[in-house]
Amino acid sequence: MGILSEQALAALPSTEFDRWWHSPGQWVEPANQRRGGESGVRLLQHWDGSRPLLYCKRQNGHTYRSLRHPLGRPTILRELQAYRALARLGIRTPNIVYCAARKQAGQWQALLVTEALPGFVSLEQWYGEPHAPQLNQVMLQRLAVTLARLHLGGWQHGCCYAKHLFVKVRSDGDVDIALLDLEKSRRRWRVASASRRDLGQLDRHRGAMPDADMAYLRQVYQQALNDPWGGLPR
Repeated sequence: MGILSEQALAALPSTEFDRWWHSPGQWVEPANQRRGGESGVRLLQHWDGSRPLLYCKRQNGHTYRSLRHPLGRPTILRELQAYRALARLGIRTPNIVYCAARKQAGQWQALLVTEALPGFVSLEQWYGEPHAPQLNQVMLQRLAVTLARLHLGGWQHGCCYAKHLFVKVRSDGDVDIALLDLEKSRRRWRVASASRRDLGQLDRHRGAMPDADMAYLRQVYQQALNDPWGGLPR
């Protein structure tokens, strides 16, 4: 291997943040302009097939404002807080590999690197394929229980679309649920507020989910709220 020039050495990523920021990959959600900046997601190139695939959410100037952060704060840091909170509630989310934010030339840059969820498909994809009625019913029960646990724990998903709710059929015939894209998640001290917003949002963005399935989801969800230890696994 030849000796790198001084200019080439200077161009190499010098920090862990820089290495993740410049990692090559394919855009699966092209960077789009919103919230005063841009945000996108890439599937990173991986040379070791035995390790999980990695997704990198990369943001420039993509911030939210609040009473605590009136000058703006990266939405990725709010998403990190939500991931940690949901883990404490026993709700499945992607494993976090790296998360950090920095200011560069006065503008926020932020990164969130997570592992792919092997075997999971989005609720949107689920309804694109045929499933046995009994299995579909189990899926709806597990999803309702997960959303009830989320709301009873004082959290609102904030972007409760079918494409952000993920499903996996286990070998024993049961179903696991995972929640993604939590950058709009927030604390809601009133369960009714979180419920109204998330379930209303899902109703509007449920894709091919039939009306009967949405009605059944709401029914099981309400049972889980009224009988948390009976409806929610400990």
